[in-house]
Amino acid sequence: MTNASNIIEQIIVLLRADELEQAAHLLGNLHPAEIAHVLQSLPPEERELVWPHVPSEHEGEVLLHLPDDVRTVLISKMEPQALVAATESLDTDDLADILPEMPQDVIQELLLTLEHQERERLESVLSYPEDSAGGLMDLETVVVRADITLDVVLRYLRWRGAMPETTDTLFVVNRDNKYLGLLPLTDLLTSDPDLTVAEIMRRDIDGIPADMTAREVAALFERRDLVTAPVVDENDRLLGRITIVDVVDVIRDEADHDFLSMAGLNEEADMFAPVVMSTRRRAVWLGINLLTALLASWVIGLFEVTIEKLVALAVLMPIVASMGGIAGSQTLTLVIRGLALGQISDSNARLLLFKELSVGVLNGLLWALVIAVVAGAWFENLQLSLVIALAVIINLVVAAIAGATIPLLLRRFGADPALAGGVVLTTITDVIGFFAFLGLAALYLV
Repeated sequence: MTNASNIIEQIIVLLRADELEQAAHLLGNLHPAEIAHVLQSLPPEERELVWPHVPSEHEGEVLLHLPDDVRTVLISKMEPQALVAATESLDTDDLADILPEMPQDVIQELLLTLEHQERERLESVLSYPEDSAGGLMDLETVVVRADITLDVVLRYLRWRGAMPETTDTLFVVNRDNKYLGLLPLTDLLTSDPDLTVAEIMRRDIDGIPADMTAREVAALFERRDLVTAPVVDENDRLLGRITIVDVVDVIRDEADHDFLSMAGLNEEADMFAPVVMSTRRRAVWLGINLLTALLASWVIGLFEVTIEKLVALAVLMPIVASMGGIAGSQTLTLVIRGLALGQISDSNARLLLFKELSVGVLNGLLWALVIAVVAGAWFENLQLSLVIALAVIINLVVAAIAGATIPLLLRRFGADPALAGGVVLTTITDVIGFFAFLGLAALYLV
């Protein structure tokens, strides 16, 4: 397959040469997910030129793979009938992902095209949050009863014909649709046909509660090396299934979210969004950062007289803040990752805090000694070297405590640690670092 960046480059060149038909032909040979990748990599003007030439049979799948901002714009430019035609062939769980972004009249028309059973299934998916197991699940499942023989199951599958994609197991339920266990296809094909399903089915795979978060689902798949897992309601009735394909999407989305949140950005935003819109979104984060920077500057201003008397303080101040910031970021990143993987709970949080505090103390002692030697040799001032050494120890200890506790506190108050943790940590390490260094200098050097 041609490299994605090469395809994007070719299409841009063709569009700028007014070779729209060739660009459309090149796009038509791609998988819907690849078409979506190309579209979100194009500026809005060229994206609008290309979109009408996307093969109609791929439009629904392409919309599904686009970020929210890009998808919303393209949907707004489509005729209602075209939008209905593009999305009516989507699976129920996929349709549920993009239905809220459609115009109300299109939603009504689309619902009329669905059979009663399909409408009920769609309502079932929409009743759960998007980032939960219920919102993630695929409703296409193959179920069997425990009291029938494997030969009957094989004949049923031959009669049924096609099976849902990525099917590696069948779900065993009772007459009330209560989940009982799994029947892997490998066991079905290699066991004696005269055996019953109950004799060989696996009972060790519990159903995933529909209200479990998508992040927890991904962690569960990782720990148990699952390929498929059932989703059940509070009464253990089978609702659907989650496959490794769904989980890969969750892992990618979570990685994008955590990475971009550190800078206050949204993974669903259009990379080529209008300048004013992008400016407005980023301005909020820059404003928050300005407030934290003003706080740190205010602390420095408190010791203006001290700095005027000993210029070396201004030279060495960034070292104290920087060491605290880096040490705190290491702990913060470790804790955020632990929370994401479900490795941190109330029972072990205190132990983790003590461990990170110990690391902060040892690193503080080590690097305080190094910095004290450098500062002493640079400015030939023993007291100055002792002051900065003590300030570094204080700031690294505080950074360790802050890095470990900030994500836990933010999560407890319902905030996203990946989004707000870095700003809060930087504020604390800057303020404490400057205050400790300049305060000690005011006491012992001036």
